[in-house]
Amino acid sequence: MVNILFVEDDPAVAEAMTLGLNRLGHRVDHRPDGNGDLDNALTSAEIVLLDLGLPGADGFEICRRIRAQSSVPIIILTARSDDIDTVAGLEAGADDYVVKPTSPRVLDARIKAVVRRSTDTTPAATATATATAIVEQYGDLTVDRSSLQVRKGGTLLTLTPTELRLLLALTENVGHVLSRGQLLSAAWDQDYLGDSRIVDAAIQRLRGKIEDDPAAPATIETVRGFGYRFDPGPAR
Repeated sequence: MVNILFVEDDPAVAEAMTLGLNRLGHRVDHRPDGNGDLDNALTSAEIVLLDLGLPGADGFEICRRIRAQSSVPIIILTARSDDIDTVAGLEAGADDYVVKPTSPRVLDARIKAVVRRSTDTTPAATATATATAIVEQYGDLTVDRSSLQVRKGGTLLTLTPTELRLLLALTENVGHVLSRGQLLSAAWDQDYLGDSRIVDAAIQRLRGKIEDDPAAPATIETVRGFGYRFDPGPAR
């Protein structure tokens, strides 16, 4: 059972999806918009299903608001299939997106996959690492693989599980290019049903947290046509 906060303004969609997810064993807290107090609902939510086309504050704004205070997984559930809207939702902090119409069983699979990823933050390669060298220093960035904490200049960073898994995978392969497919395997599931644009959006969010100067050489470099490389200089 997963505790789901479902923000959807269409009564028919909300009723059908809530009923279907309840039958599949989940507990759904439905809210028709984001104008009310979502803070209390977030305290018990294990995942958020968020429509984009909401009255008042739209889904993008709500997603950013949630992400500013919580790392709870967010799935965008929307009728908008336009690439711009999809990428914008991911860049706002969503972990996945599902285009409506969809069935409760398809959504159930995506929910379970996202929750599984969020509770298992250690990439497979990192899980086999020895107890030595579990704290790594890259400039003012400290990566502690034992406690799964990342600090910048001594300040603890708040990373989502997806961002943490990406950073762990990249720092495990310093100087080497990882393809989007490899990063999908490391930070998402092997059988992930979405597409590689989610990697680009998550990398952009991660860069915003670990890099200082947009004009300076990037810590996470984009290798066009291939993927990404973590290359902040020699580790200390």
